[in-house]
Amino acid sequence: MFVCLLPFQVLGQSKEELQALQQQIKQKQQQVAKQLAKAKALQGELKQSELKIASAAKALNSTEQELKANQEDQRNLKKRQSEIQSKLAKQQETLAKQIRSAFMTGNYDYAKMLLNQESAAKFERTITYYQYLNKARSELIDEFRMLGEELTEINLSLIVKQDGLQNLLDRQQAQQATLTQGLRSREQTLSKLQSAIESDAAKIEELQANEQNLRKAIAEAERLAALKPTTFDGLAKLKGQLLMPADGRVRKLFGTKRQGQVRWKGIIVDANAGSNVVAIHHGKVLYADWLRGFGLVTVIDHGNGYMSLYGHNQALLHQSGDTVSAGEPIALVGQSGGQSSPNLYFEIRYKGDPVNPTQWLKL
Repeated sequence: MFVCLLPFQVLGQSKEELQALQQQIKQKQQQVAKQLAKAKALQGELKQSELKIASAAKALNSTEQELKANQEDQRNLKKRQSEIQSKLAKQQETLAKQIRSAFMTGNYDYAKMLLNQESAAKFERTITYYQYLNKARSELIDEFRMLGEELTEINLSLIVKQDGLQNLLDRQQAQQATLTQGLRSREQTLSKLQSAIESDAAKIEELQANEQNLRKAIAEAERLAALKPTTFDGLAKLKGQLLMPADGRVRKLFGTKRQGQVRWKGIIVDANAGSNVVAIHHGKVLYADWLRGFGLVTVIDHGNGYMSLYGHNQALLHQSGDTVSAGEPIALVGQSGGQSSPNLYFEIRYKGDPVNPTQWLKL
């Protein structure tokens, strides 16, 4: 009797174990789903923080460009000021010599010369000399006056530029404070986001969702590109010759495992925050917006199915529809998309599929 019941007891235990395992899987799935839902909500907060940072960084970058232009203008004005002052000093000396010369030769008595009927030729030469001297002196005085007026204008311009410089410095300080505050707020959100995605399963699902978002964005960009075909000739003839998109240390991650079965589709360039991200070749901006997992992204269409993608930016300098030249700044290096350090995420795609960027860039 005992022998006959044993298989049924084993079967009962196996059934119970299976049910327990299924319950554990269900709980795990619910836990992952809960983590992803919390992460999704925090991604919204992260997006708002990073967009505020982008706005502040872009404004700061613009102010810094104005500062450079102002300082360059002041250097040019001071150079011209020095030139004019030197010229005025020389002209003053020349004019003084002419006045002294006129005084020294000013003993001619024209009436006496006429009454004494002095040589007509000599008289004519004297008159011509005085006319020449007076004309030269008059021209010198006019030039002296014009230079004096220009110097006055330059001095006024320098005062205006110096006031403008102070205003720009004040604006820069305020923008820097806004940027710092935004970065602090972002760090708090990022910390919550990292805590929300605890398990490997949740991390993999998050990466897969991010990748799907990127595919959708690229597909939409391709659809728009097809509506308005460009005359750009693609990148096929430029393999190994394309410009580096940013200055920094290249992490050749393409094709390597990222998490689970998710693999890297591009490379990372570790660079200084706020430094320029440049277009690798001329093209048209198809996408310029924030994208979950990739932060602020720019996608450029180079024609014939070739596109380049630039992610993790601090700020975008061009909008969708803009045409850009090779080497033109299109963004500022940042750490948007939840990055812990400033870097550029870079991809090259051909007809939607990623290709190894290191084979195309001039490293």
